Amino acid sequence: MRRLLAQATVRLAAIILPARLREWGRAMAGELAAIERPGAALAFALGCLAAALRQALEGSSVMNQASSLLRHPRRLAAYCAIGATGLGLAYMISAGAPLSYLAINAAALAIGLLAVGVLTDAGRLWRIAPAVAPAAIGVALACLILLTSLFGVSADGATRWISAGGILVQPGLFLVPAVALGFARGRDAASLLAVLIAGLALALQPDRAMAGALAAAMAALALARPERIVLLALGAALAAFAATLVRADTSPAMPFVDQIFYSSFGVHPLAGLAVLAGAALMLVPAIAGYILDPDHRPVYAVFGALWLAVILAAALGNYPTPLVGYSGSAILGYVLSLLGLPPRPAIRSAGRDGAAIQSEPEEQPPNLCAGLTATG
Repeated sequence: MRRLLAQATVRLAAIILPARLREWGRAMAGELAAIERPGAALAFALGCLAAALRQALEGSSVMNQASSLLRHPRRLAAYCAIGATGLGLAYMISAGAPLSYLAINAAALAIGLLAVGVLTDAGRLWRIAPAVAPAAIGVALACLILLTSLFGVSADGATRWISAGGILVQPGLFLVPAVALGFARGRDAASLLAVLIAGLALALQPDRAMAGALAAAMAALALARPERIVLLALGAALAAFAATLVRADTSPAMPFVDQIFYSSFGVHPLAGLAVLAGAALMLVPAIAGYILDPDHRPVYAVFGALWLAVILAAALGNYPTPLVGYSGSAILGYVLSLLGLPPRPAIRSAGRDGAAIQSEPEEQPPNLCAGLTATG
């Protein structure tokens, strides 16, 4: 059986090889025939298949498209959002979720992507008061979170929601990422004020998950930029998180919203894998950007740390599972947070004199929290 499997694998490798390397396929078959031990023959055949796949992919349109995608962080994040939300919809369908849940998640994704397109175009057109807009927008978003904690809808001792057309929306889930990324890009007094107001609001609600996410984002930024203003923001975020730990959080688990990293495997193993794969997709833009774009690593670190903290909170407590669970607020927050990412990394290459040459200059990107024109 192992011999037959090895022969079939080598034939498949020969088919996959580009036409210019078909002689390699015949050489593989000849080498396989000379190997006496079935185990060694199978190992050799698998190696041939791996080499054939590499040769087939090198220079192909698939590889070129993947390379182009990795060089556009916002586009990559948008595709990851679509993929993760799609996997979540597949899980909810298999688990028998209400159709309204599916519709709300799909609508949140569409609205978020549309908003990103509108704000991106507006950012290219609007160049009025670039120093004032970031301060006003950042503080305004944080004040919306604070107003929610004071006058929002309460349930089980927490005040985290507002009612929009009969649908409960959690502003913290889609505004805290904007505040954190705005501070990462600006790191000025106004963006610090936004972080302070957001931290106070999360402590009052209380929202342990988003307070922890804000603290994780500020910790990641402090490691990359240990500046005085960043350390102040970190201290405020940690104080807000500590306040949420003191207060009891008795919110029960909601079907299709909380604890689905575990319950999804009870539906079907593939449903559980879909949920885990969707959560992993959310972190791909941060990892790719951190590797490819050294100039903006603090921003990618904040993006990755914040959403990783939200995912861990969903795994450890009764908090919405982002994108793969029923939560339009989380989907909207993730999609809008990609506005805080650079539109493309600054790819640099060495010139003849050894100096770095920027081959892809970065345009002025819009930023939901840092205004419609970038400041950092």
